[in-house]
Amino acid sequence: MNAAVAYKIGAACMALAPEPVARRLGHLAGKWAWRRADRRKRMAIRAMARVRGESPDDPSRVAIEMARELFSEYGRYWAEVLWLRKRRIPQVERHLSIDGIEHYRKALAEGKGVILALPHVGNWEIAGRAAVPEGAHLIAVAEQLDEREAEWFVRLRREMGIDIVLADGSAAVVDRLVEVLAGNGAVALLSDRDLSRRGAEVEFFGERTRLPTGAVALALRTGAPILPVASYNRSGRGHHIVVKPPLQLRSDDIADGVQQLARVLEDLISAAPTQWHMVSPNWPSDRAAIRA
Repeated sequence: MNAAVAYKIGAACMALAPEPVARRLGHLAGKWAWRRADRRKRMAIRAMARVRGESPDDPSRVAIEMARELFSEYGRYWAEVLWLRKRRIPQVERHLSIDGIEHYRKALAEGKGVILALPHVGNWEIAGRAAVPEGAHLIAVAEQLDEREAEWFVRLRREMGIDIVLADGSAAVVDRLVEVLAGNGAVALLSDRDLSRRGAEVEFFGERTRLPTGAVALALRTGAPILPVASYNRSGRGHHIVVKPPLQLRSDDIADGVQQLARVLEDLISAAPTQWHMVSPNWPSDRAAIRA
């Protein structure tokens, strides 16, 4: 069964479930996945060890338990994605709170658009949805996927008012983002994983790695401010979003800007580390550990 078919079946099942049931099923699915995971489990443990300031090669029992909880939260994320429908958006918004929305409104008032830089924390689709009622055209960059899989995600996010462009590496993608910012729109970029391995080298949770330069490069090109943002799951129903003040970038210094962003992302992640869905290699030592 390919991923697109699996998503459609899962969405059809979740369509019948009340939100508390869907959330509970997600947690259970995450716990089930933990028992059967191998590489992803090891990567989650290494990530939690780093958040705690430990060596990823010698994680504590606490770090391992945090990684177990991470899988449960990741299961919740997928359950919520499959449960979401356009008709359920008002229900989601009733259980949504935001700190720092004034930074977003101020950025839009300046007229240069705004760049939202997010970690893979909580439910980032909800963070995008929170920006929509403010009136700006919101576009997000998504990882290039199988065509049918990508079609499913694009349709879901457009139902939530979020336009999508797939990261195919072409100049057309950048041109589209510049166009949206020129129209005083918002661009959302997940910024804690460098899939290209061509990002800027930074220190991130005590270890050197690379993070994507897209948000900083786009800000320097357009003058749009970067607002770091995270969307956290509440312990029960609902979500809480935190919008940080804009980064203060130095002209043409992309590496410094990415390092600034890395520091704020560390703070956002550390506020709820078990909601950080870091189950893939993100540091050079992770890839070395896989090969070992």
